[in-house]
Amino acid sequence: MPDRQSRHSPLVWRKSRATADQGTCVEIACDVGVTREGPSVLVRDSRDPSGAVLAFSPAEWSAFLRRLRAPGAAF
Repeated sequence: MPDRQSRHSPLVWRKSRATADQGTCVEIACDVGVTREGPSVLVRDSRDPSGAVLAFSPAEWSAFLRRLRAPGAAF
């Protein structure tokens, strides 16, 4: 089984627009590889690109973004 870094290296990672110049942010990528679950939205810490990667379905990611954008959202 390939390690996390080699499996996710070919992906195009994009930093959050809310990133401060300090570089403390998350990066996201879309993995459209053929899997039983379908495509995934991947999230990682920009300061540790070879570290843990969280995977969400497109529906889960959309629900998360809706919650963040909701009036009065507190995170």
